[in-house]
Amino acid sequence: MTHVVSTARISEKHQSRLCREFPGVRFSFFEGIRDAMKVASDAGILITYGEDLDEEKVGGFPELRWIHVISAGVELLPFAALKKRGIRVTNARGIHETPMGEYAVAVILQWTRKLHQFVDRQRRGVWDRSLRVEELSGKTVSILGTGAIGRGIAARLKAFGVRVLGMNTDGTPHSLFDETVAPHDLERLMRCSDFVVVTLPLTPHTRGFIGARELAWMKPTACLINMARGAVVDEAALLDALSKERIGGAILDVFEQEPLPEDHPFWSLKNVLITPHISGRSPLYMSRALDLFIHNLSVYTSGRGDYLNLLDLDRGY
Repeated sequence: MTHVVSTARISEKHQSRLCREFPGVRFSFFEGIRDAMKVASDAGILITYGEDLDEEKVGGFPELRWIHVISAGVELLPFAALKKRGIRVTNARGIHETPMGEYAVAVILQWTRKLHQFVDRQRRGVWDRSLRVEELSGKTVSILGTGAIGRGIAARLKAFGVRVLGMNTDGTPHSLFDETVAPHDLERLMRCSDFVVVTLPLTPHTRGFIGARELAWMKPTACLINMARGAVVDEAALLDALSKERIGGAILDVFEQEPLPEDHPFWSLKNVLITPHISGRSPLYMSRALDLFIHNLSVYTSGRGDYLNLLDLDRGY
């Protein structure tokens, strides 16, 4: 019998759904990877958030054939060990399109209309009409990464009359973007953008992708939005650019160290808006993640159909 083990927190409602839809599959649900390794070493399938695995722990599941990560980020997986074992990996790529698309539009509008500054004045009881607000219409937004999240952002921005540019690995065009370029043409995008939105996956190639050189290309009024992974942006370089006001500001949802330490300088900068890694949050998150898993489990058990979101272990995404 196929044995599926989950080390991700899945509510009883969703556990019941899985058991009901696959009565011929054995499911075991655990709070952590160590507990699972003690009693479920015969697992053929593992559901995880992808943050609890290393080569040693993968070795604790000798029968493992497939890992489903119910997150889009997979940078912490031990790819070499998985490739050596021939273990298939899928993830939840695509389920963040709606919440992260809405997050991007919300913070861009907030920044443009200065709503966060008005809230600050409200709390101090200050009636101040001197703040200069702007219009989003006519602005240029560049999205680094034109996958499901990037496309979700682009689609929503189009309703506001925004010029949307994109960057992907080879410049492949997409109808939602007015123009799409490859990384070698990034400078042109950065120089003309009012907002630069980072949605790239974290891989060895994208670590530190935005550094001092790339930040120097930005307009002095432009805003950087990082909703990918903290390490995609060189935080020391970003802190320097923000402190010296060489760029207009930054909206940061992700950081190299999370939670962001209480004494980090980002907290005190007036040109920074911080959210605690919540851009992908949604009450529908688990339902969407399990929809993907259920499709793939049907493929696994029947031997028919194609897996969704099958990762390339060489590329790391």
